[in-house]
Amino acid sequence: MHVRRDLVETLRAVAPALALARHPWWILGGAAVALHGADPGDVRDVDILLDARDCPAVFASLGIAIAAGQADSRFRSALFQQWLGGCLPVELFAGFAVLEQKAWQQVVLRSRQAIPVADFTVFVPEKAELITIMHRFGRPKDLGRIAALSPSGPSPSRSESA
Repeated sequence: MHVRRDLVETLRAVAPALALARHPWWILGGAAVALHGADPGDVRDVDILLDARDCPAVFASLGIAIAAGQADSRFRSALFQQWLGGCLPVELFAGFAVLEQKAWQQVVLRSRQAIPVADFTVFVPEKAELITIMHRFGRPKDLGRIAALSPSGPSPSRSESA
């Protein structure tokens, strides 16, 4: 699997803090799609869903304060903070919810797949669950990422020469 260098370096930079987590955590969004080996399109940050109980240790290790999350028109989190110590911004959050049918619904992950990257391991939802989550999000970029992850989705270009 080939993962963009800026993503690998960002994950390497945040990995020591994530190693302090005592509960499961996951990388979501475009970074998770890339870690599954698909082309997510533009990846501008790394989204990491933490257990709220791990936020004090992880955030302190990164030198950032715990802050209450704020809702936007589609998403909200109980805790949220951005870390700018890697090549890409890292958004760390806990208590994550998505607005569905005019009600906030918690995003509860059931699968956790270990992905080795360089000399460390990160965790993402299994591909089928990641697709389900992105369907819930429903944004155009998520629909494109679903297509990239799907077996019938876009495939790498192939040479037409025989």
